[in-house]
Amino acid sequence: MLSVNHHHDAVHEGNHPMTTNNAVTVLGLGAMGSALASTLSERGYRTTVWNRTPAKAAPLAAKGAIVATTAAEAVTASPLIVMSLLDSTAVTEVLGGIADVVADKLIVNLTSGSPKDARHNAEWAHEHRAKYIGGALLGDPPYAGTPSMLISLSGDREALEAHRSTIDELGRTTFYGDDAGVAAVEFLAQVAIGYEFLIGLLHTFRLIHTEGVDVAEFAGRVAETMTGYAPLVTMSGAAITSGEYAPDLGNLNVQVALMDDLIEHRESAGVDTTRMREVRTLMQRRIADGHGDEGFSSLFELLGSQQTSPENGR
Repeated sequence: MLSVNHHHDAVHEGNHPMTTNNAVTVLGLGAMGSALASTLSERGYRTTVWNRTPAKAAPLAAKGAIVATTAAEAVTASPLIVMSLLDSTAVTEVLGGIADVVADKLIVNLTSGSPKDARHNAEWAHEHRAKYIGGALLGDPPYAGTPSMLISLSGDREALEAHRSTIDELGRTTFYGDDAGVAAVEFLAQVAIGYEFLIGLLHTFRLIHTEGVDVAEFAGRVAETMTGYAPLVTMSGAAITSGEYAPDLGNLNVQVALMDDLIEHRESAGVDTTRMREVRTLMQRRIADGHGDEGFSSLFELLGSQQTSPENGR
């Protein structure tokens, strides 16, 4: 189990920082980086900023931020370095330019990237005698500095705690452990859940639209139905952790009987059947393995290195 520490009450509403060293540097002034830097500057932090395109620093300079001409100059100004860049390629380029001045600094990288990238960056930081926190942001720039900005963090716990009051100014933070890549795992998984759900939703909307059903009215009914899935999500997580699969949604022997109708309905309407065929294949395999009395969550046991072939579902 990951050790998760929640700091939900750490977001301040405009209070001045209660730290002895309140200097912080923000590298990257896109929409998100600018919002983060603005939050820090407005709350009394000695904020140094840098961006590859200098013009983006002008609004922050007007708010009292110090504008550095190079990334290395910006890093030299503060013990805490917050990175909010375009992508992992940009991170690698910037790290290369600050290698000589990063010793004894804490880098908190809030740029979206893979767990592999975060772990590589943490190794790089260690080699250059710096500390590293991998992070990710769930929220739009206007949410910066509020509890609506969800910030996942993982990496050097001791260094994080030394600068916790500053970092907590940026949003609602959660620390996921010493592995610098786990914050990216959390972020990518949260985003993926949304896309997995939404593509299935759109295919279903296509189905009922083809059948002449009002999509807007149906969407309203689905929104009400979705509230019932929250307990199922929690139950499924617990079942996977324990390995004890109760017949959620009914047992698989009953559920599988619906699959032919679901697939044939979609085929008759010319709607994609990939996901439904995958579900049927998994149910049939699980039942064949002697687990027909278990629920949908037990299909988890079939996922992993072995890929399911929906075409073999019949």
